[in-house]
This record gives sequence, structure tokens and C-alpha cells, in this order.
Amino acid sequence: MKLAAEVRNAVTPRAALLVVGVLALQLLFIASYVGALHDPKPKEVPFGVVAPASVASQAAARLADLPGDPLDPRVLADREEARRQIMDRRIDGALVIDPGGTTDTLLVASGGGTVLASALHAITTELEAAQRRTVRTVDVAPASPQDFDGLSAFYLVVGWCVGGYLLASILAISAGSRPANPQRAVIRLVVLALSALLGGLGGAIIVGPVLGALPGSVAALWGLGTLVVFAVGAVTLALQAVFGIVGIGLAVLLIVIAGNPSAGGAFPGPMLPDFWRAIGPALPPGAGTWAARSIAYFKGNALSGAMQVLAIWAVVGTVVTLVMSAVRKRAGRDDGAGHGVDDDADGAGHGDGPAGARPA
Repeated sequence: MKLAAEVRNAVTPRAALLVVGVLALQLLFIASYVGALHDPKPKEVPFGVVAPASVASQAAARLADLPGDPLDPRVLADREEARRQIMDRRIDGALVIDPGGTTDTLLVASGGGTVLASALHAITTELEAAQRRTVRTVDVAPASPQDFDGLSAFYLVVGWCVGGYLLASILAISAGSRPANPQRAVIRLVVLALSALLGGLGGAIIVGPVLGALPGSVAALWGLGTLVVFAVGAVTLALQAVFGIVGIGLAVLLIVIAGNPSAGGAFPGPMLPDFWRAIGPALPPGAGTWAARSIAYFKGNALSGAMQVLAIWAVVGTVVTLVMSAVRKRAGRDDGAGHGVDDDADGAGHGDGPAGARPA
């Protein structure tokens, strides 16, 4: 009986629920990463076909009928159009058929993902061999020699995302998960913004001038990093404002468990299962990885969609944080007991100020 009483005192119902939540996150982490990455296959990859009019439609149909639908071919006017669409990130590769010879040209962009470029090479090589033809691969946007497998952009964005939710989590752990009033919420957001500026700059300098892992504008990467860190941090603050300390776990679920494996880092989007391919571009890691690769290898093309996604997360996180802090302040005034509003998730009386003090 004494042991049972000790267990009840040591493991409160709230602690037990948190343990169950951690276990759920652990299993979801395994399911998400293994589910997304255990069997990568190209699926409906946007792919161009350049050929004389007499054979272009037949070549495109042959590619469209490949088992497993790895390619989504479309006929293009000429080689320059194919190159332009690859650089605009509208397609991931193109086959230029030479009617006067037996060697065709495959255009790829390993800067968008070396694994996908290799998969396109393997598909077209096998197809051409069946036609007694050969293929020559030309990389129109090659990944840097210091960017192994084109992963540097992904790891850079993951680092920024980790910084964003850790910054917000530290603010919650050190000063209460829920800001007691809008003024304190603004202070947290300002601290987050300043940290995002420093983190964005630091990451851009490390992968650029220091390591030479990514080409492209340091200033552009700095701006991207600032937005990624702030967006992830603002969302984490918002989740904490709504759910208390549990919001940190929800941020991990959103950014790490759902966002990272769907970001197109290890395997670009066209090689992921449908669920992860669908959610990836809408989450900060996926949007950030796409934008970083566009800056590094595609002359900054196709940035607007990813930047809009990050901006929406930043705005929504900011607005929810401010609104919830205003609601919390009003609830404290309506309380009428003179004790103020407890900042902490479990009502322990920590708050942003001295314990038991009524927020200003």
C-alpha cells in the first residue's frame, strides 16, 4: 500500500498523460519516417519530351505507359524550352530525341535532388536500350561537389526549424507556456524575430562561405532562414498559447514527425508516397527545402509559392499568439479574485512574473 501511494505521488495523472503523449510521438515518428522513406519510387514525375512532330506523341505515350507510372510526360517544342522549364522547376527532366542518330539526351537537375536525377537516368537508359538506343545525360543544374546527394539545403532548413521550435519552447519552459497578456506575447515574438535574424544569417554563412556546401546568394538564404525560424517559432508559440506545454509536443508532431520526412530532402517529392507528397509543400520544412534549393541551384526561380507558405505560417502563428494572450488577459480581469492569470499549463502559478502576481 505504501508503494502504491508512492507511485501515485510520483506519477501524477498529468505526468502519466504526458508519458502516453511521448510514447505516441515516438511511434508516430517511426511510422512517419519509415512510411515515407522505406521504399522510394518515382511516381508521375513531371517530364518533358522533345522530338520531331511525327514521333513526339508516340514517344510521350510510351513514357506514360511505363509500369508504375513513374513519369508524367508532356511534349515540348525544343531543347531550350525543356531547359527553361527545368530551371523554372516546372519539370524535373526531359528526353531530347535525336531522329538522325541513335543517341538521345537526357536533361536532369541534380540540384533538385540527386536521387531523382539518378532514377530518371535509370528509367530512360532501360527504355532506350529496349529501342537499341543509348542516352547521354546532361545536368543543367548540377548539385555542388560539396553538397553530397543534394542534402545540404534540407539539413540547413532542418536546423532552422529546430532553432525555431526550441526558441519558442525555451521561452515557455523558462517563463510560462502561455503569455499572460499581449505585451508579453509581443516581447516573445520580438525575441523570436531577433533570434531568427541571427539564426538565419548564421546558417547562411555556415553553408556558404564557411563550408562551401551551397552556392547562391547569402543574403537570399539569410532572408529565407529568418522566415523559416520565425514561422516555426511563431507556430510553436501559438500552439503553446492554445494548449499550454502540450503545444511543444504538437509542434514536434507538425514540424519533425510530419514535416521532415515529407520535405523532399533525402528523396524529392515525386519519389514519396502520396500522403507525404501531398503535405510536404504545405509545411515549413518542405517549403523551406524547396526555396533553399531554388536559391542555390535554380537562380531563385519558383520561390513565390514556398515563401507564401512560410509567410502564412508566420502570420497565423503571430495572430493566434496575440489573440490568445488578449483572451487570457481578459479572463484574468473577469476572474475578480485578484490572483491574475496563471501562465503555466498546469496552473502551478509560475507565470511570466513573480508567482501569484497579477499581470499588468
